[in-house]
Amino acid sequence: MPTLPSPPASHDPHRARQMAESFGTDAARYDRARPSYPAALIRRIVDTAPGPDLLDVGCGTGIAGRQFVDAGCTVLGVEPDARMAAFAGAGRLPVEVATFEDWDPAGRRFDAVTAAQSWHWIDPVAGPAKAAEVLRPDGVLAIFGHVFEPPDPIAEAFTDAYTQAVPDSPFDRQSGRRPVQLYQSMYAAIADRIRESGRFAEPEQWRHDWQCSYTREQWLELLPTTGGLTQLGPDQLDAILTAVGRAVDEVGGSFTMEYTTLAVTAARRPHR
Repeated sequence: MPTLPSPPASHDPHRARQMAESFGTDAARYDRARPSYPAALIRRIVDTAPGPDLLDVGCGTGIAGRQFVDAGCTVLGVEPDARMAAFAGAGRLPVEVATFEDWDPAGRRFDAVTAAQSWHWIDPVAGPAKAAEVLRPDGVLAIFGHVFEPPDPIAEAFTDAYTQAVPDSPFDRQSGRRPVQLYQSMYAAIADRIRESGRFAEPEQWRHDWQCSYTREQWLELLPTTGGLTQLGPDQLDAILTAVGRAVDEVGGSFTMEYTTLAVTAARRPHR
């Protein structure tokens, strides 16, 4: 998830359509820089689903979708940003352009509905209901995403530069650190919404911890693809990247990122 100052508690991400659909500004860079998902998580979802037909919601450029294809699934993507959808389609992942809430399944049903790094852009009430409609009996809803925390000097440099470059930001000015506990609470809230829909069995929550090393160039390639930076002007972005690049240089030109990938899954109950 983006390393940004925490949004206000009242913020409803699914209403922030301008930000939600800003990641396609440079779809090729997004696809090149963003990390993939742990192979064990992908395999666990595939093994849990009753069959291979999968709908990837908010599929972006197809990072997770391609992993599911490689794992033997037949994948259809739904993506509101036509630029991201075009990139995914060029990678041979079929994509239909729409928000999930407005997408027409035309009677199609799936063994799994997945959302990789995208469920927070979907209405928290309408999303589970729509997923239940398009899943086969015992089909699986799987929602997952990354949490990452750079070393303190890099996180602090980012926070300082961001608040100076964007003084009127809607984000508050807390630390750029994103504790795993914060996101675990968010995923617990997602599980609550799924539970409240009455359409699924008891949700399960998973966690996968892993590491990834970044050079200065690799980290500065990824940062502009994160929410909050995708809409900045060139001067603002340059100021942030310069400060962060200097911080990476000061720790030796590279660093190891601690990643956690969190997931919530739930099986659809048969219609009564």
